[in-house]
Amino acid sequence: MELSEYNKIVFFTGAGMSAESGVPTYRGQGGIWSEYKWQEYACEEAFKNNPSMVLDFHEQRRIEALKCDPHLGHHLIKKTQATHPKTKIVTQNIDGMHQRALSPSVIELHGSLWKMRCIKDSMVYEDLQDGRYETRYCSCGNLLRPDIIWFQDMLDEVTVQNATEAIRECDLFISIGTSAVVWPAAGFPKLAKTSGAYCIEINPEATELTSLYDESIREKAGKGLDLLVNDRKLGKNTT
Repeated sequence: MELSEYNKIVFFTGAGMSAESGVPTYRGQGGIWSEYKWQEYACEEAFKNNPSMVLDFHEQRRIEALKCDPHLGHHLIKKTQATHPKTKIVTQNIDGMHQRALSPSVIELHGSLWKMRCIKDSMVYEDLQDGRYETRYCSCGNLLRPDIIWFQDMLDEVTVQNATEAIRECDLFISIGTSAVVWPAAGFPKLAKTSGAYCIEINPEATELTSLYDESIREKAGKGLDLLVNDRKLGKNTT
């Protein structure tokens, strides 16, 4: 089958998608959490104890992200969205790389480095100024915190619901650069499969969920998407 035969496509992206652009990863060997303790930089208690240090840390993540650019894979997803308007992106990444590739319909499971939330009334504001925060204070005078999911935070219910509905309704589910071992993300491939979608995994290595997929492409995000979008029909495993 051709990609053009599908109507509702979901691209489900993880750290491997952004890593190819050079964005530092958080987990795994050499990841940010091997250098920093999340208990000091990425939880509500840390923010209460030392908000300036926590904000400095996340501001640096913004600066690092801006040193990187969307790669071929990001642009191929945008290309697919142009020809398949019902295509959606569900991402675990917080760096805004899909938006910088001008992709619409991005569901950010873990929030965004480019949004800030008032600690009092939970109002969310976009902060797209540059790497540095435009302000660290809400107009009400209270501190702003990054609108991302920290350790021990609950995911936003509406965001999870939107992601779940998109995956349940899709007819093609493409997982890219993620092992999807953290819930609720770990349940998304099975949800897509049981809902009748054709499921493809693009990842250099097999994952715990590989057996759920109809086919696997053992490449990094950019090359894998190039193979999928430009060079071949679905149904050919590249392992």
